[in-house]
Amino acid sequence: MVSRLAHIPGIGVNVIGDRADALADPSMLRLENLDTDLRPPAIALDLTRRAIDEDDANSYLPFEGQRDLRAAAAAHVGQLAGRIYDPGRECVGVAGGLNGVLNSLLAITEPGDEVVITDPIYAGLVNRIRLADAVPVHVPAVPTEQGWRTDPDDLATAVGPRTAAVLLMSPAMPTGAVFDQTHLDALADPMAEHDAWVLYDAAMERIRFDGRPPLHPASHPQLSERVITVGSASKELRMIGWRVGWVVAPERVLSDIALVGLSNVVCQVGIAQQAVAAALSAPGAAADVAAATRTWQRRCEVIIDQLGDYPVIRPDGGWSLLIDTNQLGLTPSEASDRLFDRGRVAATAMNGWGPSGGRYLRLVFANEPVDRLNDLGDRFAAAFG
Repeated sequence: MVSRLAHIPGIGVNVIGDRADALADPSMLRLENLDTDLRPPAIALDLTRRAIDEDDANSYLPFEGQRDLRAAAAAHVGQLAGRIYDPGRECVGVAGGLNGVLNSLLAITEPGDEVVITDPIYAGLVNRIRLADAVPVHVPAVPTEQGWRTDPDDLATAVGPRTAAVLLMSPAMPTGAVFDQTHLDALADPMAEHDAWVLYDAAMERIRFDGRPPLHPASHPQLSERVITVGSASKELRMIGWRVGWVVAPERVLSDIALVGLSNVVCQVGIAQQAVAAALSAPGAAADVAAATRTWQRRCEVIIDQLGDYPVIRPDGGWSLLIDTNQLGLTPSEASDRLFDRGRVAATAMNGWGPSGGRYLRLVFANEPVDRLNDLGDRFAAAFG
């Protein structure tokens, strides 16, 4: 194994997912993977079907993304950030959000630079920091009765001379934690002092359960010119298989990110871009995301109600929640195996998902309807009783 991979574990999801697929048991609850059964917007489905017959959609060009996609993404991010982005010079298309995260990291970090990120957090983000030969610096998110909380001062203190970026996600995966204005205020001065970037993973920013609009880091006047926004159609628009995302950032860094993209995945899926552009900018787009969010929130509440006797930490949004299996006297892997074998529930252990990940089991509530979740308590009792 080359040294670049020495500290990069897998993410575990594929292992439990493959195991569930092989079993082919329709009674198995699939709570292990960030899929969703909610359909993408109708306009996206229609335009994708039409694109199959269009020559322009079967092309590498434009490498940076079709004009309609870049215009829609720049307008979307600009509306949330309260500023204007030039779609030609400050937006580039990418093949999904994580492609955008890696491209951005490769454009803004030198080997050995630090990237501040919370804990626990998605292993795929940590692994991409390491693929860029940067060093993750974790700031703990603490479970409380109200959900996960990260101390703003702890976040600010983690920014130092070697910091190239602070990677924020809100709601975060897998915790569902959100940041607020106090976090942005705390970051403003140290980010300026150390000339660091805010790398904002906006994949789930509108999937909030508190009814509040997204708080975009670029809306903060002291951070506005330091924010790189990475967005994706996968979660909010439920267009997972389309593999289309975008990076929106000030021109001074966007050109470097675009150059990395040309040297990496090259371009995003041609037949998907017009569909994503239309779904993102449709008049009813916000209402569509809000309706999907209400469905996911209802499923989340059912799980919390069903598992009232277990150490579940409430999320503020997103698609998943965590259970502290240490309080059950089990490792997450042991808990996952028991649930799979005795309860017919597929759930992923969080090993490698930040320093504290090794105590948590993740349940995804995006892919199973309420009527299939109503016996989850009985399944847990079968596994742990």
